[in-house]
Amino acid sequence: METVRIGVEGMTCTGCVNSVMRVLTALPGVSQADVSLTKARAKVTYDPAKTGVEAMKQAIERAGYKAA
Repeated sequence: METVRIGVEGMTCTGCVNSVMRVLTALPGVSQADVSLTKARAKVTYDPAKTGVEAMKQAIERAGYKAA
């Protein structure tokens, strides 16, 4: 398992945090996603054999936010 931090721009409320958390944890291989509104980032623990950072960024973008 590996952990990565991804900046997330455009979140304004708890609902946004929940949306980002939901799309990240739906990815195969993601075991945990902690999303912080105040820090504007997601900390994701995942299995690199099943998913990668690029897939996470794409999921965030599809949810309507900007992955930085």
